[in-house]
Order: sequence, then C-alpha cells, then structure tokens
Amino acid sequence: MRIDVLTLFPGMILPVIKESIIGRAISEGNVTINVIDFRDFSTNKHQKVDDYPFGGGVGMVLQVEPIVRALRSIEGYQEALKIITTPQGETLHQSLSESFSHQDHLIILCGHYEGFDERVRDYFDCEVSIGDYVLTGGEYAALVIIDSVIRLRPGVLNKDESHQDDSFSEGLLEYPQYTRPRVFEGKDVPEVLLSGNHQAIKAWRDHERLKRTKERRKDLYDRYIKRHK
Repeated sequence: MRIDVLTLFPGMILPVIKESIIGRAISEGNVTINVIDFRDFSTNKHQKVDDYPFGGGVGMVLQVEPIVRALRSIEGYQEALKIITTPQGETLHQSLSESFSHQDHLIILCGHYEGFDERVRDYFDCEVSIGDYVLTGGEYAALVIIDSVIRLRPGVLNKDESHQDDSFSEGLLEYPQYTRPRVFEGKDVPEVLLSGNHQAIKAWRDHERLKRTKERRKDLYDRYIKRHK
C-alpha cells in the first residue's frame, strides 16, 4: 500500500510514522508513506497558500491551486482514493477503515485554517471526520486514519497482535483483558480464564462483549442485536 499525505506541516506527521506498528510496517515494506508539503507548490514568491475569503469573514482559506498542483504531482493520483480530512465528512468507523485498507493507494489532504476553497472538493473522492469536534489541523485526523488502516493490512500485525477481536471488529466492544499478577489488592482474575477450557473462555468473552457493549454503547448493542435476529 502507498499513502501520500498532503500537509502544510510535515513535522507533525514524520516523527509519528517512524514509531510502533506504522514504523515497522514501513521498514518491512508493507506500506510506503510519502509526506508532501503543498506549500512547495505555491506560485506566490512568499509561498503563501491561503487568502482572505470572498464575501468577508474571519480567518484565511486554503487556495485551490497549490493543492491541485501538489495532487497532480503524485504518480498515479487519478486511480488513488483521495480523502479530505474535514469535520464535514463521514465519521470514521471500523468498516470504513476496512474498506480503505483494501485500496492500493490513498492520498490524504490535511485541512487547516478556516478550511479550503470549495473547489478543492471537486478533486477528491470522499471526506472523513474523526469526531464531532474541531482540531487545529487535519494532521491528527490523517494519522488516525493511517493507523486504523495500516493495522488491517495483511502481514502488518503478527498473530499475537491480531485485530480480529478488536473493539468494533464485529460491531461490539472488546471483552475485558487480564494479565499477571493473578491477584492485585484483593481483585482476582476471573476463574474461567485460568481454567484452560477454551470453549468456556470463548463463551465468557462473548458474553462480556455483549454485556460491555450494552452498558457502554447501547447504540452499537441495538444495532448488533437487530442484525443478528
């Protein structure tokens, strides 16, 4: 998989993608991430990429020209899935990340300031939000998308890190997890997890997933029950 990130602040992306599972995926050749500063594609001698909004208003608006010039500089951009990070987009969820993970090439545009010229939307395929709140820039959202997608790619996670039982993988939250010590300040690990009975352990985990989802995310629980009637 190849991911190109269009941003004004490469320094917000580059250190993160060197670490943890993303860094390992890059070093093992499972993914390539290119970070492109679209300020380099400005035709302004001061490399300005924003301007005042027509009609007045506060803040500055990202211009369409440098963004499109940067986009067109990417080899294969026409076939890539092109994503804008914006509060107006579809809220990111597990099935959306899974659909992105099947793509060979993603291009992600990080918004900034008061947004971007509306005409930018004509050159991208979809818009994604990571929640109903406003951030200082789209770099955080881009990193969330990248992380959620890369871990789903074949060969990125090893057997011990499998995503199959993750929260939301089947529309439910994850079951409780325990490790050593067996007893801490009088709090015991559930006996069934120490039994060695894999069938009983699976039944307990399935029950706990349903119970936890019902308690914490009733919307997910109701949706799951409706699907499995």
